[in-house]
Amino acid sequence: MKKTILSVALVLAVISVFAQKKTTTSAMIVFDATTPIDALPKAENKTVVAALDTKTGSIQFEAAIKSFAFSNPRIQAHFNNSGWMDSDNFPKATFNGTITNLSKIKFTKEGTYAADVEGSLTIHGVEQKIKTSASIIVKEGVITATAAFSVKLEDYKVDGPQVGSGKVSKEPKITVIAEFK
Repeated sequence: MKKTILSVALVLAVISVFAQKKTTTSAMIVFDATTPIDALPKAENKTVVAALDTKTGSIQFEAAIKSFAFSNPRIQAHFNNSGWMDSDNFPKATFNGTITNLSKIKFTKEGTYAADVEGSLTIHGVEQKIKTSASIIVKEGVITATAAFSVKLEDYKVDGPQVGSGKVSKEPKITVIAEFK
């Protein structure tokens, strides 16, 4: 009887720990570097890996640079070449951060919550600290996190000729959307 109770308690504890860590391999990042001169430098990556720990507020994203899809294959080639993102040498972008106002987020209660997020964003081999706000929606057991922010390409040592000519925004907008089930 004691072994049965101990076994059940252990199984429940393990389930509880794993229920706090949510992951997905289909988060999405939208990269929008459009300008008045060129509306084409916009891409999506729908194969982003993301993890969220609802107990600690830890949040991570990892995106393969070559998985960003542009409507124009020529722009995609420019984006991946050495004069731009240099995806052969810097194959991924990562974010490691924390929800700093975690006590205001109720992951077990349906609703929409404003989250403050801080962490390190690494692009093109350069790591920078960032702070942004995010929206977290909890509905029917699914957690959807969305954040939008801009980055300065020069901060990440990205300076292709298209940036200098004004065809690509110097501060593209990044939108991140992750659905954790």
